[in-house]
Amino acid sequence: MQKFIYNFQEGKTEMKALLGGKGANLAEMNKIGLPVPPGFTITTEACIRYLEMGEKLDENLQKSIFEYLEELEKENNKKFGDLKDPLLLSVRSGAVTSMPGMMDTILNLGLNDKSVKGLAKKASNPRFAYDSYRRLIQMFANVVLDIPGYEFDNLLEKKKEKNDYNNDTELNVDDLKEIIEEYKSLIKEREQIEFPQKPGEQLLMAVKAVFSSWNNPRARSYRNINDIPHDLGTAVTVQTMVFGNIGENSGTGVAFTRNPATGENKVFGEFLLNAQGEDVVAGIRTPKDINELEKFLPEVYTELMEITRILEKHYEDMQDIEFTIQEGNLYLLQTRTGKRTADAAVKIAVDMKDEGLIDKKTAILRVDPEDINQLLHPNFKEDELKKADLLAIGLAASPGAATGKIYFRSEDAVQAVTDGEDVILVRKETSPEDIEGMAKTNGVLTSRGGMTSHAAVVARGMGKCCVAGVGDIKVDEAAKKFYIDDRVFKEGDYISLNGSLGEVYAGIVETTDAHLSDNFKKLMQWSDQYRKLKIYTNADNQKDAVIALNFGAEGIGLCRTEHMFFDSSRINSVREMIVANTSKKRKKALDKLFPYQKDDFKELFKVMEAKDLTIRLLDPPLHEFLPQEESEIKSLADELSISIQELKTITEELAEVNPMLGHRGCRLGISYPEIYKMQVKAIISAALEVKAEKGYDVKADIMIPLIGTEKELAILREQTLELAEELIAKSDAELNYSIGTMIEIPRAALLADEIAKHADFFSFGTNDLTQMTYGFSRDDSGRFINHYLEQEIFKKDPFTVLDQSGVGKLLKMGVELGRKTKEDLKIGICGEHGGEPASIDFCHKIALDYVSCSPYRVPIARLAAAQSAIKND
Repeated sequence: MQKFIYNFQEGKTEMKALLGGKGANLAEMNKIGLPVPPGFTITTEACIRYLEMGEKLDENLQKSIFEYLEELEKENNKKFGDLKDPLLLSVRSGAVTSMPGMMDTILNLGLNDKSVKGLAKKASNPRFAYDSYRRLIQMFANVVLDIPGYEFDNLLEKKKEKNDYNNDTELNVDDLKEIIEEYKSLIKEREQIEFPQKPGEQLLMAVKAVFSSWNNPRARSYRNINDIPHDLGTAVTVQTMVFGNIGENSGTGVAFTRNPATGENKVFGEFLLNAQGEDVVAGIRTPKDINELEKFLPEVYTELMEITRILEKHYEDMQDIEFTIQEGNLYLLQTRTGKRTADAAVKIAVDMKDEGLIDKKTAILRVDPEDINQLLHPNFKEDELKKADLLAIGLAASPGAATGKIYFRSEDAVQAVTDGEDVILVRKETSPEDIEGMAKTNGVLTSRGGMTSHAAVVARGMGKCCVAGVGDIKVDEAAKKFYIDDRVFKEGDYISLNGSLGEVYAGIVETTDAHLSDNFKKLMQWSDQYRKLKIYTNADNQKDAVIALNFGAEGIGLCRTEHMFFDSSRINSVREMIVANTSKKRKKALDKLFPYQKDDFKELFKVMEAKDLTIRLLDPPLHEFLPQEESEIKSLADELSISIQELKTITEELAEVNPMLGHRGCRLGISYPEIYKMQVKAIISAALEVKAEKGYDVKADIMIPLIGTEKELAILREQTLELAEELIAKSDAELNYSIGTMIEIPRAALLADEIAKHADFFSFGTNDLTQMTYGFSRDDSGRFINHYLEQEIFKKDPFTVLDQSGVGKLLKMGVELGRKTKEDLKIGICGEHGGEPASIDFCHKIALDYVSCSPYRVPIARLAAAQSAIKND
């Protein structure tokens, strides 16, 4: 019979896929002798089976649960459900990949109206017993019965207000008893059932609820955002309760072995005395800094510091630890790889390598390439901050700069972002239900909670700016306003957040470029030592090229010449060329464009010096350059000395039913050879002049787009070659140039061996190749792609992440066929996929020479290419 449960003695780290991260790590900590309350883990396979059976626990699994419970009772010398000294349990989710706060937990399981009296007597602490029971009822009702937690919070707050209490700890036994009865009445009113009094029934209902939480909306959203598969399931860990709410020598906390925001090698965390774990992460009470624990419980503090050292050394990575202190005894409830900001990830990886804890390859693999994106964008300008309207200072929960309009509800914030607004989500404290709003907005502001609150932890993991625990701000979510002193800020007002310093400003604060740390530069240097793919950039102007070079680009893999045509000083010359009805008139207009093109190319050649510069000849259909507004049409007609009607007629004649499959790319070069001749002349002339002026050994790669047949490329290559050689001969100089093509039509990939006869290089244009392979319009697919993702027809948007099985097969075929004709054929990719890590990994595997991506994704590509080389070679 399949084994669905393992106790902590049976498990180990290598069983993470089966036991989830929590279960596997608890077993591992138990194995190395750390203080872990005993328990057992129900596997992810049991969860998958439960879901497949229509959310039912089969009888064999139920039987096994109670068999393992008997072992746990023997280990603790207590009985589950005992009326005098009950064994109480926690029931926690434990996914394979950490999903903090996304699924559910129930504490104090096993209490009922009778056993709570026995616990009170046994502990000689009635308040502790009834507080634990109150918590169980609320968590059970929320997790198992799906009654919103705020309904219970409202009852609790009313009781505190009535008695003029500031904190939950001021509630006495009588208060708690009254609250418990109110909680039970609420359950009966909402669900028409009594709170279950049988501990065994509570346990089975709790296990089912945690399994079901795998598919709750917030968990699914989190997995979608973080690219976690939906078919893994969650494990359930059933563990002996330890209590942090017994008194002032008890408590609970969260600690990171290094600072998750900055990467500083110093234990970072918070704790609360006389509290249970949910109090810290929920942000209900403001916790104390972990260093203050030394003042209250010095022996516990010393033990905790030693445990953090042991865990980091054992796991060879920064750890996120949850702990409980019960009457002066420390217990570990969880350890996991700690989520961290990109800046911290880089610092921790480099520091650990320098400390000898990990090697260079491991350091490179430790940083998620996509997280690098957080480091490459602007921060607030210092001079702007000096005159900015500082409203308040809270906790610097997650670094970065963010400006946006205030929204108080996650769904409203998401809609505002969809409508094109910059948004800051403002809450008293966030909860897992806010996950989508947090993912889409620029930043998060909370009035409550600490550095390990839900808002802080999730924001850091996402790379979102977050300022938490701003106590001076009073948030009224119902009225959609917040107050600070005598000022009122309502929905739609602008604020700015400095997550690095915890500052909140009124209005918009301007930003400046990011500063890249020495650690970042060191990590990039290490990456360059291992990667095999060259990293080029897509750049059409000097500014973008300089940015890319500063980020480590080794060349330009795509310069789109049409982007140069839209400048106001030359667009009408382009339009004159388009409306020309004779070759002579067209050439006259092109002669006006030639100096512009040549000067643009000269600037790029100067910036690139001896690096590759790949220039694509005109690609889009001509109608894209013509005006659409009536006033622009009239103005152009006047300038070209033709009637408005004649211009409209020309525009109508150029219009196409499906322009992306129409008269564009090499088809323009075949129909109007003078266009490509002008561009080739500009490229070669610019290269020759820069070589003569600067002495650079410039490299000009001329790329002919949208080839579908061998003959197209043969004609245009010969035409290009003839003109280039003529210009070079006249200059009495040598020039390093090549002529290649963009493989973006499926037929070109299928016949790459024939096309390679006339090409010095291939560049896969995967944007169009994806579009044509699927038969999807890139411009219109947004209307239905989300439906495909929701129904898991696609795991990823194929325009974002390369479709390796379909489009990828064409790439692989094109590479193999092309190099069959020319063994040394240079091949790369220049679509948007060139900066996406999974796509880069595929490019490495099929032995491309380079990937080309937007300037700000160059470092991402460098790191991703190094990781591919390390993992695959």
